Amino acid sequence: MSREQLVVQLARRSFQTGKTKPLEYRIHQLKSLLRFISERRKDIADAVKRDLGKSENGTELFETLGLEGEIKLAIEKLAEWAAPRPVEQNLLTILDEVYVQPEPLGVVLIIGAWNYPWAVTLQPLVGAIAAGNAAVIKPSEVSAHSAKVMEELLPQYLDKDLYPVVTGGVSETQELLKQRFDHIFYTGNCTVGKLVMEAAARHLTPVTLELGGKSPCYIDKNCDINVACRRITWGKFVNCGQTCIAPDFILCEPCIQSQVVEEIQKCIKEFYTDNPETFEDYGRIINQRHFKRLMALMEGSTVAVGGDSDESHCYIAPTVLKDVTGESKVMKEEIFGPLLPIITVSGIDEAIQFINEREKPLVIYIFSNDNKLIKRVIAETSSGALLANDCLVHFTVSALPFGGVGNSGMGCYHGRHSFDQLSHLRSCLIKQLKMEGVNSIWARFLLLKQVNVSRLRRMALLATLAGLAAFVEIPPDACLFRFLPLFCVILNLDYG
Repeated sequence: MSREQLVVQLARRSFQTGKTKPLEYRIHQLKSLLRFISERRKDIADAVKRDLGKSENGTELFETLGLEGEIKLAIEKLAEWAAPRPVEQNLLTILDEVYVQPEPLGVVLIIGAWNYPWAVTLQPLVGAIAAGNAAVIKPSEVSAHSAKVMEELLPQYLDKDLYPVVTGGVSETQELLKQRFDHIFYTGNCTVGKLVMEAAARHLTPVTLELGGKSPCYIDKNCDINVACRRITWGKFVNCGQTCIAPDFILCEPCIQSQVVEEIQKCIKEFYTDNPETFEDYGRIINQRHFKRLMALMEGSTVAVGGDSDESHCYIAPTVLKDVTGESKVMKEEIFGPLLPIITVSGIDEAIQFINEREKPLVIYIFSNDNKLIKRVIAETSSGALLANDCLVHFTVSALPFGGVGNSGMGCYHGRHSFDQLSHLRSCLIKQLKMEGVNSIWARFLLLKQVNVSRLRRMALLATLAGLAAFVEIPPDACLFRFLPLFCVILNLDYG
């Protein structure tokens, strides 16, 4: 029996004891996770620095701060999320108890990603714990230092049987995917996402796939180009461009291309100085394999800004590419690095067509002062999210479901969406063993006869009118037969 199989079996046995059912237990585990982040902040920052060259401030801002917010929200709202949810009743169930009861799925597999090795691995874990599941945590082997810290330190804070950390590479992940889980939550690329979904299908296991894709960014020529480029530069080059929701390429009209290049160049200098290689808050490419992949993507395009590199340190400067077309090499896959191509289009019509001819992206960015134009893009395109006049910040809103559509993923999480995604929303209806006579009448009336719903509605209206008539003073000479034609029209009866 493999190590992975033993881990999953132990997690399932622990789950079957029912210890995760009480909300108090879940809250205790969530508080322990919060304590882990607080007490091990330095260990986390050091690991991320060694993996990605990210500064301590960068790790705080993009890894742990949002994670702490998610945990605190789950602790505060758990009783509300886990409570029975009453639903609308019909005439047959008006005296019954009808509701939706969230319940744990069982054992969840969480496969994390290397670009934000703590945030995208532990945020799904927050949802899994809150929903009352056991969870096997598989951090990415690419961010090896973060995986090692997670494996060594997390079991000191969480129940190690219910929330084990499994490290290793492809073979270990493949062995895990052979096991039966009740849900698999994967963050990564589309190619591996298909393999995860294929493995899950063998056990009919539902999946959440947080993938990526080429997220377009359209700049309207009439917007404030300076502000737009400033926000795009920040969103693109943070974490050295290794962000699933980073703007992948720019679409703009030829008349503003030079201005866009100039403004982005100014912003790069402002954010990262004249020499980004020596700037603390500009990271590194995760490894040499990805470095070589990115360098190859630049072939056939003109470097307008940047282009400097150092393979020995996995450094690529913030780079803007021009003379790019839809057929360029850099447009054939998600970039996931500090390369920003600019593609010129004749206007919004061609931009929408360009977007719709390709796979649905994780997010569409648009910069414009024209609200009608923004609403048009929303109406005529499809993506996991749409963000107007900024980049990345929708990820910080726990009330918004975060996830893709089509090739960019399926399912969503954050806040209550994480809880619901990793819960079974169970339909419940409770009747009383009383009033069987009434049930018999309903059965004869609704099941044994052909029911005319419109007629029932007219009868209800007639009853309402009769009730109103009881409060209306009728003249002494009035005759009820004078109202008979009106009643017959309401009930659609013959009158004669």
